[in-house]
Amino acid sequence: MKFSELLIATRNKKKLGEIKELLKGLNLKITSLDDYRNLPRIEEDGKTFEQNAIKKAVTIAFYTKKLTLGEDSGLEVAALKNKPGVYSSRFSGPKATDKKNNLKLLRLLRDAPLKKRRARYRSCVVLADGKKIIYVGSGSCSGLIGFRSRGNFGFGYDPLFIIPKYNKTFGQLGSKIKDSMSHRSRALKKILPVISRYLRTKTL
Repeated sequence: MKFSELLIATRNKKKLGEIKELLKGLNLKITSLDDYRNLPRIEEDGKTFEQNAIKKAVTIAFYTKKLTLGEDSGLEVAALKNKPGVYSSRFSGPKATDKKNNLKLLRLLRDAPLKKRRARYRSCVVLADGKKIIYVGSGSCSGLIGFRSRGNFGFGYDPLFIIPKYNKTFGQLGSKIKDSMSHRSRALKKILPVISRYLRTKTL
């Protein structure tokens, strides 16, 4: 079985772009769910990021027999008892958009002072092939939720997520700084040597 390809179990083009950038040191063809037809639909019904990431990786790897990376991530806000959590992308309902999600978050925190707006992004990554789970890991990034959207970079809650060191949101800081410290980059940096080590045992 050849593993010159790494299939990212996502249809989110912005997330895929970030992952491709973070994994660019690997000599691999990186594909996504959009490159395949008739794949099984994955319902993200896990109660944790890890459960969802495992389901994505294992389901797609078993079906395609490709080395597959599943990732699930989201925002946890302390004042909201770690919500939206696994519901981050659909926080505002079935027809959720980034804008609607951000507006709902601002509404829920409207009376909270800055010190009560602590939050963290979390990411879980899972690597699997058609036979087994190879790796499970995670990363996080702490910050504060601002009082209004600022910046046009990134996606999700990035325009609200303030990095205290810079006093700017991920939406203002841009991809270079975000990729050096984000939850997703911290999770993927841990998986890089795992992928490299695994591929060395295969014929590319």
